[in-house]
Amino acid sequence: MITKDRIKSYFNEIDEKLEQTYKIAELAKKVGIDPSDKVEMPVARDISERVEGILSAATENIVGKGLPQRINELEKIYGKLDWRVCLEISLEVAQEKFCTFENKAEAMSIGVKAGLTYLTLGIVSAPLEGFIGFEIKKRRDGDEYLAMAFAGPIRAAGGTAGAVFVLVGDYVRKKMGYKEYDPDEKELNRFYAELMDYNDRCVRLQYVPTEEETKFLISRLPIEITGDPSEKIEVSNFKDLPRIPTNRIRGGMCLVVGECLIQKAPKVNKRVEDWGVEMDMAHWTFLAEFLKLQKEIKAKQGGDSGAKKEEKKDESKDKKEKPKIQPNFKFIQDIVAGRPVFTFPMEKGGFRLRYGRNRTSGFASNSVSAQTMEILQDFLAVGTQLKMERPGKATVLTPCDTIEPPIVKLKSGEIKRLETIQMAREYKDEVQEIIHLGDILIGYGEFSENNHPLVPNGYCEEEWALELVEKLNSEYK
Repeated sequence: MITKDRIKSYFNEIDEKLEQTYKIAELAKKVGIDPSDKVEMPVARDISERVEGILSAATENIVGKGLPQRINELEKIYGKLDWRVCLEISLEVAQEKFCTFENKAEAMSIGVKAGLTYLTLGIVSAPLEGFIGFEIKKRRDGDEYLAMAFAGPIRAAGGTAGAVFVLVGDYVRKKMGYKEYDPDEKELNRFYAELMDYNDRCVRLQYVPTEEETKFLISRLPIEITGDPSEKIEVSNFKDLPRIPTNRIRGGMCLVVGECLIQKAPKVNKRVEDWGVEMDMAHWTFLAEFLKLQKEIKAKQGGDSGAKKEEKKDESKDKKEKPKIQPNFKFIQDIVAGRPVFTFPMEKGGFRLRYGRNRTSGFASNSVSAQTMEILQDFLAVGTQLKMERPGKATVLTPCDTIEPPIVKLKSGEIKRLETIQMAREYKDEVQEIIHLGDILIGYGEFSENNHPLVPNGYCEEEWALELVEKLNSEYK
């Protein structure tokens, strides 16, 4: 029988043996064969200690100065893993409240690294390897502004953390008294040209921003995003700019702008709306304007057919109010040749939204009917990655046998609803047309995590059951 005392004894034994192992390792290090004479992997029992441990690789001065204790204090004020903890701990390190640094740039750099280390739970190297540091530059009026330099390993932090990194950096910038970045038209053009060159000639971005999106965002960012040249290729245009020291493509900058800031703007904006004024970050409300612009761009229909549809809408005498949920064509604009499109945005007959979870679905993992997989000639299989219109940019598929199956028209003209996998296998070679692909099961968390408003789902058993209960209650009162 497992008791509380036995569990406590078990963990105490682990602690004792761990301590013995470290003592042996320390004795081995003192022999002097290794480059370092001490064990370089300190024991960390929680996130705050992991933050100190990782930062010790950048500066040993931070160790034993009270950083973990201060993180724990901030967590009691704001809550665990709250972004405001990142903001405050980054600023306090930058203000040299724990230890001193050689100069302001180093102090601010280590400070922001502390914030990102906390945000990424102290388990990735991106805070040290992905962020090169701050650069202090001159504005056109002679005042100083800050630039954040990034490298390729920032990708390991993830899109959200990369975007928050910039927010934290700007918080430190403002509190330390530096002015805002002032890009001119040539620099804005350079950002866009570099993003396109990176996407077309180096590595495909998950999301390719438009020129309008890029220039709008960069022109309003209070801090410059830069980085070391990571590619041998030079940008195709806008070279030899005075404040950009290289003509080669900067991969870190492209990742932070294209895959972090632009993609994760909804998440950042949501937090800024909650506590932006409280934390003196109200100037980041420009993200709300950016999202409005982004929504308008995504709603534009591509190709001639889309243009014709828009023209017809404008010419229509019966001017109805536009629906709040607009078709989003962005997910099929960059489709690779040979890949199938299962449904166009918000078209009838495509996948019907069904809210819920099964045992094989979860974050960025949704489910469709097994019969749907069968009639699509097994092109959709377990683990197939699929680009989606909403709520996220992609998902991985698993089968589910309790949601609505597909409806097909056979070559004989007969309409069949494929209730079982056996039926799907029996008729899949006789299918002339797929009238309806069936349900796609998506959890509420997908919408919440991607900061996407809930959209109306198809009428289903759960909704019918609630209506029945409501009707029965009203009838028998």
